[in-house]
Amino acid sequence: IFIMVKDDVYRFHQTPQKLAKDLIAQIDFSNINNIYEPFCGEGAFYKNFPDGIPKFKSEIEDGLCFKDFNIEANNVDTIVSNPPFKLDNKNCFFQLIMYFFNYPCVKNVYFLCNDYCFNSLTPSRRKVMEEEGIFINEITTCAVKRWRGRYYFVLFSRKKNDIFKYLLEIYDDDKMS
Repeated sequence: IFIMVKDDVYRFHQTPQKLAKDLIAQIDFSNINNIYEPFCGEGAFYKNFPDGIPKFKSEIEDGLCFKDFNIEANNVDTIVSNPPFKLDNKNCFFQLIMYFFNYPCVKNVYFLCNDYCFNSLTPSRRKVMEEEGIFINEITTCAVKRWRGRYYFVLFSRKKNDIFKYLLEIYDDDKMS
């Protein structure tokens, strides 16, 4: 996550350690075989993964790009991360969800996101996700004092879930049917 700071220098929004620990504590690790943190940053999530489960990480600042990590060879079934909100100056949230679920071994993706990212999951994109067998199964809302707005820790899963619904019609208040 990039933010503009004095002198046009870019820095990452790092996930607070306490927040990562609290979010990790909500995950049921009993059916997780291998876990991956593709955008590790300072390792807030990675450092809090439980012992006994093989864990992997990548971080572009360390020269390790998520695109170069072999998800299938490492049989990763769960991804947990605070992904970048923009790549190539575009909102990449939906594309990252679809990228990781492109691997059949991936069952769960937990992403920490802001409203900008969450709102990119338009009804038509949600329909595409559902057609691909990707469902929202859980949302935890949180706040970080130094970040603006609310944040959401969202579990995307292959487990079918009809709780979160969408409507595809575009509504116009000026027209009555």
